Amino acid sequence: MTRRRKARELALQFLYQLDLVGDDDPAAHAREFWARHPVDEAGRAFADALVRGTQANRAEIDRLLVKYAEHWELERMAVVDRNILRIGVYELLWDGEVPPKVAINEAIEMAKKFGTKDSSRFINGVLDRIHKEARPAS
Repeated sequence: MTRRRKARELALQFLYQLDLVGDDDPAAHAREFWARHPVDEAGRAFADALVRGTQANRAEIDRLLVKYAEHWELERMAVVDRNILRIGVYELLWDGEVPPKVAINEAIEMAKKFGTKDSSRFINGVLDRIHKEARPAS
């Protein structure tokens, strides 16, 4: 497993935790989270950047998810799927270093590992629509 994939998985776990406790502030939980999930400095920096970026843009990300995940309310999505989608949308629209194909593929791989048997198809469909319809033209 690559360092970035491991960092994405840790970011997913951190966002999942924040989602469950209903807290938008990663700083309040960082010390405890990283004590339980030791990782090298580069991996932690990448995971932290994903968490902070996703949380900073969460209102817009969630608006897009509601718009492009037709017939799905955000609250009805599985917590894992919702947070994989949030990371994927953040990487697609705000992180200029990650190519769209990579962002979508990484989200699909996390869905296969952490989601249900249908999660990867659902996540692929939503992220593909957002990539094609909401992403600014290059």
